Amino acid sequence: MNKNFSPKSDSASGEPPASKGDVSREKILLTAAKLATAKGLDGLSIGELAAEVGMSKSGLYAHFKSKEELQLATIETAAAIFTREVVRPALPAPAGTRRLRALADSFLAYLKRSVFPGGCFFAAVGMELDTRPGLPRDRVVEVQQKWLSLLQQSLLDAQSHDEIDPGADVAQAVFEIHAMLLAANFFYAMSNDPTRLTQARQGIDNVLARLALRAGPKRKRPVSAKAKSR
Repeated sequence: MNKNFSPKSDSASGEPPASKGDVSREKILLTAAKLATAKGLDGLSIGELAAEVGMSKSGLYAHFKSKEELQLATIETAAAIFTREVVRPALPAPAGTRRLRALADSFLAYLKRSVFPGGCFFAAVGMELDTRPGLPRDRVVEVQQKWLSLLQQSLLDAQSHDEIDPGADVAQAVFEIHAMLLAANFFYAMSNDPTRLTQARQGIDNVLARLALRAGPKRKRPVSAKAKSR
């Protein structure tokens, strides 16, 4: 578990409570992640962030020596939140289409709860950093790729479990499903209309229905020459 989201320990745990410095860092990074979805990661200013968390600029600089260090730490905090809020709740679902639907439902629920004011952190920041090479962009791309890999693996498992056509274009299906989730993120952030989340869920169901194996007449097994001679 990411240390920024570990519960406070009590006397029974045998671990010391978090220090004031740790609590301040957690508060700073959570605030920074929320601000980034509304103002952009590059728009995070030391002065604005310090004012938002009730610290002096010098106090904030004691935690982060550069703007890039703050950005990277903010991305790690957002990644931990995404794992906790979206990925982990879906993993108990059986591998295949049920896990894919669980991942999609978990993502849509994450949007509906407004975990971040500007929608999905990685959708917002990804659009901002797509043409800006550097470590923050690389880390955002890495997180996004892991998410896409989860969707892809779910469809590959569905193929191996005979839930969808073994000849289905999995890469194309992942692209379509991810596009629907991003559209839901954009439209829900703009309108706060839950219909957009329902439309994304229906769109994903349509993709899976298209890929599903069609039940047809069972083929008769050819009779061997040995069986015919009996």
